[in-house]
Amino acid sequence: MLPARHRLTERADFSATVRGSDARRRGSRLLVVHARVTGRTDPAGDAPPRVGLVVSRAVGGSVVRNRVARRLRHQVAPLLERLPAGTDVVLRATPAAATATSAELGEAIARGLGDLYTGRGVS
Repeated sequence: MLPARHRLTERADFSATVRGSDARRRGSRLLVVHARVTGRTDPAGDAPPRVGLVVSRAVGGSVVRNRVARRLRHQVAPLLERLPAGTDVVLRATPAAATATSAELGEAIARGLGDLYTGRGVS
């Protein structure tokens, strides 16, 4: 589970990250990584990276969707400390993610983030 400060929960934030003019994205067979560096800060004075998940019905039934979401959360958690401050990331699973292993999902996340933030040591 991701700590609350690292969760993207507001619809407006999801939309800005997926559709915003300053947002970037990289796709693979398993998922699409959308990312956007924001100018936000929180009351503590820092702006931790936040992650949101989109796992639609196209991926499978509720059991499959929940399993994919759980695996995505588990794989992205260790990468959070390597992301730039104030980054919002949305991971959108494709139907192929339903049959992927956790290692394959983790590799796709790292590759997608690495492509977006080359030179940041994410991959």
